[in-house]
Amino acid sequence: MYKYFEAFISKMHLALIIFVITYVLLLVFSKYRAYIALGSAVVFVVLGFLPLSEILKTLDWNVLMMIAGTMGIVALFIESKMPSLLADMIIEKVPNMKWAIISLSIFAGVISAFVDNVATVLMVAPVALNISKKLKISPVPALICIAISSNLQGAATLVGDTTSIMLAGELDMNFIDFIWYRGRPGIFFGVELGAVASVLVLLFIFRNERNPLIPHERTEVKDKFPTILLISMVCLLIAASFVPKTGIKFLDANINGLIVMFLLLIGLIRKLFQTKSIRSLGETVKEIDYFTILLLASLFIIIAGISEAGVIAAIADLIDSIGGGNTFAVYTMIVSLSVLVSAFIDNIPYVATMLPVVGTLAFNLGLQEPAVLYFGLLTGATLGGNLTPIGASANIAAIGILRKDGYEVKPLQFMKFGVPFTLAAVITGYLFIWLVWGM
Repeated sequence: MYKYFEAFISKMHLALIIFVITYVLLLVFSKYRAYIALGSAVVFVVLGFLPLSEILKTLDWNVLMMIAGTMGIVALFIESKMPSLLADMIIEKVPNMKWAIISLSIFAGVISAFVDNVATVLMVAPVALNISKKLKISPVPALICIAISSNLQGAATLVGDTTSIMLAGELDMNFIDFIWYRGRPGIFFGVELGAVASVLVLLFIFRNERNPLIPHERTEVKDKFPTILLISMVCLLIAASFVPKTGIKFLDANINGLIVMFLLLIGLIRKLFQTKSIRSLGETVKEIDYFTILLLASLFIIIAGISEAGVIAAIADLIDSIGGGNTFAVYTMIVSLSVLVSAFIDNIPYVATMLPVVGTLAFNLGLQEPAVLYFGLLTGATLGGNLTPIGASANIAAIGILRKDGYEVKPLQFMKFGVPFTLAAVITGYLFIWLVWGM
């Protein structure tokens, strides 16, 4: 269908125009993001940017299964009242709301180094919601900080984020390589230094949040099985990173998602035996945020469309020409561009597209050790998502949770926390990576 526009505008420029319009609408009409993204995805397919036969291939089934499965497990976790108990324990240990938010952010970051960012948000968010309800305050700041902290730490280890798994596949890295790679400190240390800098930023932002926390009687938890499911998920996802490839393409590409869905199935079967009611299963399944899943699936199609149209390849050519053969200039461009682009594009399809581009740039520069460019890409793409509410899957998940609880988060409200947090973490990681790998 694009041929009708061919006489007036190039394919790449038309794709770029549709893409920009889509993201403007996503930012303005937050309540309808999933439907806007779905509509845009349909437009890309109808105009012929993406063949119908390629649609299913563009979807990251591993991510989608992990999100759906984790949401179901977390629903069981919430039913067990364990988040309420954890909220009670935090209230007992910290003096005021400032330290409650900081503690939850650090806690989310630690978990996110070993579990997918979205899964982390889904696990920790119920605790923040319980604390906020007990103190009768808005949970918005706490959930935003949980999301951006989980995004930061997702790049620390191989299992922390899908983008880390993708980088490991490109460079044939194992779990330890993220910590110590070819005789030098790995990206893990750059992330942790950024985490320290970002915590200082949060301490400044919440300096006036000194509402005292009054301990309540601890919630009683009678069913600990959902908690065991969550712990099992963490352990199995870590273990999966050490399992050698089976050679079965679907299994190797979707191992994390399959693990989470299998654990959810175990939880649902157990609940069925306990309640002897199929309706009870429906209540759990209804807690899965299909709005968020639809949004992410549509974004995968949109990014594949602009990639096919040559938009991202053109950006790579631009980096190469502006860099002028200077490694530091190209590195700076990659980090800066990744931060800016990931503020509006989910980092998973972006990193998938840019990994081969970075490889080409490293080859053109004649780099014996291309890790500086790859680590720069992962740092910028992971942290850049914290600039806007639609820049990362974890942000979308957190806002989806808040929406279900009756809170609408405006872009500027999110950016109040995301922008200073991102600048502190990115600058710190950017300097560390260059000093260790670029000099």
